[in-house]
Amino acid sequence: MIYNVSYVVLGGDHPGRMQSQDNQPRVGEKIQLGDLLVEIVEVRELMPPMGDFAYLHVTCRPVKAEQEK
Repeated sequence: MIYNVSYVVLGGDHPGRMQSQDNQPRVGEKIQLGDLLVEIVEVRELMPPMGDFAYLHVTCRPVKAEQEK
């Protein structure tokens, strides 16, 4: 399955990202978006999967330095 993912970062200081990936994003997962480490807080399906493609909207929040440990 290929996941077409729209990443939105809460707070408006990061432009977010659109990308295709092989793994499904999960709530609580930490990922790197450019120079910013973020934690996924919400994953929503934008539309039902079509063939081998899924379309997701992911909301993230920046991870503070003390949370990175």
